[in-house]
Amino acid sequence: MSEPSAILRELADAYGVATEFWDWQGRPVQVSAATIVAVLAALDVDASTDDAVRTALHARTDQAWTRMLPPCTVVRDGERTSFLVHVDHGAHVSVWIECEDGTRRSDLAQLENWTPPRTVGERLIGEATFALPDDLPLGYHTLHARSDETTAEAELIVTPTWLGLPERLGRSQRWGLTTQLYSVRSRKSWGVGDLVDLADLTSWVGQYGGDFVLINPLPAAEPVAPMEPSPYLPATRRFTNPIYIRPERIPEFAELTTNARKMVRRLRKRSRPNDRRVVDRDKAWSAKAEALRMIFDAPRSAGRELAYKTFQRRGGDGLRDFATWCAIVAQHGRDWRRWPAKLLDPRSKRVARFRDEHYEDIDFYMWLQWIVDEQLDDAQAAARRAGLRLGIMHDLAVGISSRGADAWALSDVYAQRVSVGAPPDAFNQAGQDWSQPPLRPDRLAELAYRPFREVVRSVLRHAGGVRVDHILGLFRLWWIPEGHVPTEGTYLRYDHDALVGILALEAHRAEAVVVGEDLGTVEPWVRTYLRERGILGTSILWFEFDWDAPGTPPLPPERWRELCLASITTHDLPPTAGYLAGDHVRLRHELGLLTRDLDEELAVYEQERAAWLTLLRHRGLLSDDSTDAAVAALHHVLTAAPSRLITIALTDVVGERRTQNQPGTLDEYPNWRVGLADSEGDPLWLDDILTDTRAAVRIQAARQH
Repeated sequence: MSEPSAILRELADAYGVATEFWDWQGRPVQVSAATIVAVLAALDVDASTDDAVRTALHARTDQAWTRMLPPCTVVRDGERTSFLVHVDHGAHVSVWIECEDGTRRSDLAQLENWTPPRTVGERLIGEATFALPDDLPLGYHTLHARSDETTAEAELIVTPTWLGLPERLGRSQRWGLTTQLYSVRSRKSWGVGDLVDLADLTSWVGQYGGDFVLINPLPAAEPVAPMEPSPYLPATRRFTNPIYIRPERIPEFAELTTNARKMVRRLRKRSRPNDRRVVDRDKAWSAKAEALRMIFDAPRSAGRELAYKTFQRRGGDGLRDFATWCAIVAQHGRDWRRWPAKLLDPRSKRVARFRDEHYEDIDFYMWLQWIVDEQLDDAQAAARRAGLRLGIMHDLAVGISSRGADAWALSDVYAQRVSVGAPPDAFNQAGQDWSQPPLRPDRLAELAYRPFREVVRSVLRHAGGVRVDHILGLFRLWWIPEGHVPTEGTYLRYDHDALVGILALEAHRAEAVVVGEDLGTVEPWVRTYLRERGILGTSILWFEFDWDAPGTPPLPPERWRELCLASITTHDLPPTAGYLAGDHVRLRHELGLLTRDLDEELAVYEQERAAWLTLLRHRGLLSDDSTDAAVAALHHVLTAAPSRLITIALTDVVGERRTQNQPGTLDEYPNWRVGLADSEGDPLWLDDILTDTRAAVRIQAARQH
């Protein structure tokens, strides 16, 4: 491995590319020159030779001086800060702010700046510093500058210093249920749990005093088979998967003829998988899409038509692009990179002609988004009516599929020839490649973070909270160059102040809570920063040890964090019954994911398990050695923590043992295709769970052990 030169390190640092880092075992790791060069190339920076590095470094230094205003300025409310303006040396400049509400602020004081002028090309450019008022309201404002005949404008975003929890939660600990919605099927759903099932589930949670239901991400996948099963590898993060629609709940269903309604019901029967232990999205969507086409063709009232047109206008180019991608996928396949060359650019004349030629198909895909948006709104309204203070908490996936809609429509915003993943850690010792293109931090800033704003706004539109998967990605992401293995990647830093601030601003406007999944290899200061911004962290019981002192007992729940969401397990681990049996260790061994011997790994796991059972016994929580007793006692431990939010997994309520996802695998394990079942592996209908006395006893035991 060749080490990077001093000047290559300097260039890498200028672009936020890490040249070294600390691994999960606390050891320093040197990043190879080849990895650094490849990552810089993904940012369109040529670092292939020493001369190229020097040229790129000089251009990077000049870059800020060529703009009158920075592309975007993100600040916190009440913060005393300033910004730089660059104009011809000696020229007068005036600046002002146009606030989001239309008011104008011209009270920007110029501060002393003794930075000497700089020659860029044939211009001698001077630099001026202006102070921002510290009483600007939260929101999206516009900075203006004028010097002689030259003008410029750029976005100014004022974000909350502190978000915290909505007042309606009070000061008490609140609990909720967590589940993978697609696995929770009723007798009236179409082979996949849907938004009506979700509404029914929230009513059940409300009956036992819960305040939220945390579900898997719901973003759209491909509209044709084979449909990507992972909700964490979506085609887009801006739009919802219509597979979660309940066709019979669409108002226009009532307008169908008697024969057409009978056909829809026959299609529902056809949507069911042959084996109820699995979720067959392709079979479900094939039947549901046919039914939805029939309902789409039904007449709409004048009021409904106006509502649909309003939705289209609000969706704008983004909605149209997504629907266009869906229509092209139906014609040319799931991977846009293999389409005819003239269709690769969403702004091309050929794509515009395709829209004209396939208007009805594109209209259908836009209509689907309108319908799923309505049913999302209905589900959240049902949750709030059931007494849930937050209602539905959505999950925001960390990225997108490289072959999907966002990668096509926003190809200039996502980096090419690299993918996102994770370095080795205790549970994935070979590292992970998530096959997702990363957002480019430079393009995000140029676009005033609009792509990110749209994603956050979309997920919060019908939610009382959002869990941000791998929130560490707002600080840095592990970039893996094309052709490299996960261990040959490096970190690239993002403007976390801007991204976390925008996340907090959108959540503030939605009166929602934000939970950051801050597990894995975490820089210590990151958790402190998130806490200071009022973003909740994540505590998983099995991970609550003092990792700096191996062999020590588990952290007592009283020492856990207050500002966090605490749970026993996560979707990347088995339900609690399976974990207590060591299923996760044996599964990883069977799949070849361990770097240590099975017996050694089991011995380490058994020490951790025994430590937790010892804690339960010392507290008088474990009356017998049954699995049900241990599961209930472990849930009771959560209530002793100061954590503001805690969750109970629906899989634990019904006794399920199988994990939903095994990281590091694709087809080796049926990831994201496991239907909800009981302790014996027998499939369960949601209808039966809602009336099952055993489920009621388990959820009450978990809450009142």
